[in-house]
Amino acid sequence: MKLLVTGGAGFIGSHFIHFWLSRHPQDQIVNLDCLTYAGSRSRLADVEGDHRYAFIEGDICEPQIVEQAMSGCETVVHFAAESHVDRSITDAAPFIRTNVEGTSVLLQQAQRQGIQRFIQISTDEVYGPVLDGAVDEQAPLSPRSPYAASKAAGDLLAQAFHKTYRVPVIVVRPTNIYGPGQFPEKFIPLSITNATEGLPIPIYGDGRQRRAWLFAADLCEALDVVIRRGAIGEIYNVAGGMEQANLETAEAILASLGRSQALLELVTDRPGHDRRYAMDDAKLRALGWRPQVSFEQGLQETIAWYRAHTDWWRPLVQKLREDPYHWLNRAARSSPPQASGAVL
Repeated sequence: MKLLVTGGAGFIGSHFIHFWLSRHPQDQIVNLDCLTYAGSRSRLADVEGDHRYAFIEGDICEPQIVEQAMSGCETVVHFAAESHVDRSITDAAPFIRTNVEGTSVLLQQAQRQGIQRFIQISTDEVYGPVLDGAVDEQAPLSPRSPYAASKAAGDLLAQAFHKTYRVPVIVVRPTNIYGPGQFPEKFIPLSITNATEGLPIPIYGDGRQRRAWLFAADLCEALDVVIRRGAIGEIYNVAGGMEQANLETAEAILASLGRSQALLELVTDRPGHDRRYAMDDAKLRALGWRPQVSFEQGLQETIAWYRAHTDWWRPLVQKLREDPYHWLNRAARSSPPQASGAVL
């Protein structure tokens, strides 16, 4: 099988490419990525030159590039997205362009080329806050950030292309993914890198927002199951069954690194910050998937990776600290911080 992976130079996409080439050595992958600030070919340096792997630098909003990249492929796994909620609050336009218009371009080309499976990678945030219990795939969408709204729009487009044009779409909605190589603006790597350097860890509001976490390798296993056995036209939640408060996650990182809990810094909460996400993934589990990596084990592996790869993340962190989107710069322009803000 030949797959087109969009956004394969990003955190999750690169994990998926490594996983797929290892699990399915007879398959081929085309990686289409426009190498935004969060994408890097270095994540896939070990497969450059592999005859099973090809990289195309290009924008999913450009039809001719998408046509070229998709040619000869049977399956599309669509990771490419603007994904950082904080950035979407400051400027929604790139999120609408990539997550909605880009998805539309891909779907149109999938229709023309007769793609056999189109995997739309979404997010639990499309459901909005879930204060009690857990939602299944039939729950209404209630996004509250521009990022979540753009992903919900992409999901609806994908479902519409399935119903109208019979494009073989499957929507996958994972919870928060973490692991080695995640861009350091996201909560867990931000907390690890700041703590490593003895800098404050920002926590939004009171830090009691609850998030479920899933190790990147477990998401790859879930996608393998969906691609091989998932039903066309269906939605699959990928939850993992573990959740805890952001404050507790930051405390665990500090304890693991031997740093003082005094580094926790509460900052002004972000607008529309959802209190809790929780999904029921019984439909996926019925296909035989189960997460294999506990949060404790995955977190230790992730911390160890960042401690061993300071040469990778330190230049990125330095650029982030000069970026107007970064929490330090936002906090300087806002009212005095009150609580430490998790970047999720």
